[in-house]
Amino acid sequence: MKRNILQNLFRDHYEEIQYTLHPRKTEIENIDKMLNCGDPAYGGAMYGCPDCGTLKFIPFRCHSRFCPTCGAMYSQKRAQAMSFKLINCQHRHCVFTISKELRHYFLEDRDLLNCLFEAVSSVINRMFYKINKSQNFTPGYILVLHTFGRPLEWNPHIHCLISEGGVGDTGFWRRVNHFNYHYLRHAFQTALLNLMEARITDPKKKALFKKKEKALSYKNQKDGFYIYAKPTLADRHTVAKYIGRYLGRPVIGLSRIDSYDKEHDTVTFHYNRHEDEVLVTETIPSMEFIKRLIQHIPEKDFKMIRYYGVYGRHRESDKKLYRLIHPSKKPFFKSFLQWRSGILSAFGYDPLSCPKCTRTMKFLELHFNHKRVSLEALYEKAMGKCRPKSRAPSSKIGSVPSYSCA
Repeated sequence: MKRNILQNLFRDHYEEIQYTLHPRKTEIENIDKMLNCGDPAYGGAMYGCPDCGTLKFIPFRCHSRFCPTCGAMYSQKRAQAMSFKLINCQHRHCVFTISKELRHYFLEDRDLLNCLFEAVSSVINRMFYKINKSQNFTPGYILVLHTFGRPLEWNPHIHCLISEGGVGDTGFWRRVNHFNYHYLRHAFQTALLNLMEARITDPKKKALFKKKEKALSYKNQKDGFYIYAKPTLADRHTVAKYIGRYLGRPVIGLSRIDSYDKEHDTVTFHYNRHEDEVLVTETIPSMEFIKRLIQHIPEKDFKMIRYYGVYGRHRESDKKLYRLIHPSKKPFFKSFLQWRSGILSAFGYDPLSCPKCTRTMKFLELHFNHKRVSLEALYEKAMGKCRPKSRAPSSKIGSVPSYSCA
């Protein structure tokens, strides 16, 4: 099995990671998944050509967000899912940042990351509520948490894609062109600091935060926390581009890792500096690179993307709103991210085409846990866990019995 540069790096330093970095449980789980991604020993699917009998084994993937291969596909799928929810209107991309002095609190206690979502949500809802209190206009917005900067440092911030308008209680849509950033900056700062003070559980840290950090934050950031607003996103293609580039990207792509020097035990990677977009190439020790990388692995079941407002509720009246992508076109767009069509569009070849006769190969068997299992056996095993409900006397002859899972 041919390994990528990250798999070679982590495999060479696996024991050192365990004994020196003391990774969290979710970190070591994602590292293990990434190392075994594409390994035939962990299972796969066997395909065969019905004409010439040629066999082809396709190994399973790990589906970990930390894996550069599976993480890229995960990013594309979540970007597509976000596109399906968007209303056909103009959107604005805002970035809510915090001061450097507060970042370590979120690294030491990752539960505080929820405060970022809550603070941004409360500020946006309050801003639209002030527009017309009687109508209670509700926008649609998506919040995405990024914990990384371009040099891979710990920098938690929120990307917000918000509709330039909201729907009222009567179903009337009101367009909103002006966002009061002076209010957003001060309100976000106040809301976040109050939430952090209430959520910090350690008595010593809480006292220090209340007496020192909170006061310094108001003193040093008199204009509030910095909020960066991207240009207005008008058409469908522009919105899709921003979602894929800013909201759906992984921590680092393989294309940004230039080399892994085993002799000197260093990793070289590059990035465009955020301030002036100047290309920066950085060479650091391998363990430092690994430490920077794994700290961005989220806790299990932690939601990095959250939907609010119109995008987060399910009302019958909201179904009348025109969507950016019509529901009838969803299957067509989803087909591009399926395994077979994705490889065909990206690399220009059909993975299920027989290399000898070009006939489409058929699925034969699944392999997992070093055993060969047919699809029929898996189906029978699944159906064995279910039992048919007792048929009512009035049920029609020939109707399919319903099942209830134990």
